[in-house]
Amino acid sequence: MSDTEIKRIKASELTPDIRNANRGTERGRYALEASLREYGVGRSIVVDKHGRIIGGNKTLETAAEIGLDDVLVVQTDGTQIVAVQRMDLDLAQDDKARMLAYADNRVGQLDLDFDPEIVAEDIAAGLDLSAFWQDLELDELTNQIPDVDFKEYDEDIANDVEMCTCPQCGHEFPK
Repeated sequence: MSDTEIKRIKASELTPDIRNANRGTERGRYALEASLREYGVGRSIVVDKHGRIIGGNKTLETAAEIGLDDVLVVQTDGTQIVAVQRMDLDLAQDDKARMLAYADNRVGQLDLDFDPEIVAEDIAAGLDLSAFWQDLELDELTNQIPDVDFKEYDEDIANDVEMCTCPQCGHEFPK
């Protein structure tokens, strides 16, 4: 890809990944918001060709919530590294630049909480996640999914359940 196109859009024009396996954490969200407010944006997010967020769902959502709604989209085919150059920072002289480096790493660590059901569904769909987890780690993660024990319908028990009737709609439900 020789010519790089840069577009200006609003955060609302991008689509979050509804199957994002990272649920995030409350502490991580707090740290992310604090970092964005104190140090600004330090790295890019990744979107597909349709504007669906691949990486950076929590970053974009939090940034938009605090009023950072302008997005520069750098179009690439993945063969170049996209660098965000902060012209207001000098790593050799600014504590703020060093703090941004810590915030970048620590927020990523704090805001990571994988949803075992989505991970298991992706594995069942054929994704090979062995580059990111050892088998034992995947087993431990996916074993967090609660087993649902479905009971056979027992008419004797069903007849013993006391029911209530909603006075407005007439729907019956167990007490």
